[in-house]
Amino acid sequence: MNPGMVGVFIPVIAMLGVFSLLLARSPLGQALADRLRHGPTPRGGSGEENAELLENVEQLRREVAELAERVDFTERLLAKSTSQDRDVAR
Repeated sequence: MNPGMVGVFIPVIAMLGVFSLLLARSPLGQALADRLRHGPTPRGGSGEENAELLENVEQLRREVAELAERVDFTERLLAKSTSQDRDVAR
């Protein structure tokens, strides 16, 4: 390698070192370091938002259970009426 070329790389490497040091000490650098240490963190809302979502899910479960009961009742009525229709047809 040409000795004149080494002289060009010295300032470039020094500038990269200074930039890396400034980045590491900045809040962005610390956030990147935390992410590398602990992995990505899930985006979660506040406790109130989570509680509201849980309440909505519970309400939906109750509604689905009620609808399932209605479907069962309707199926029983239909089965009963078709069996009565068969008995009358005989």
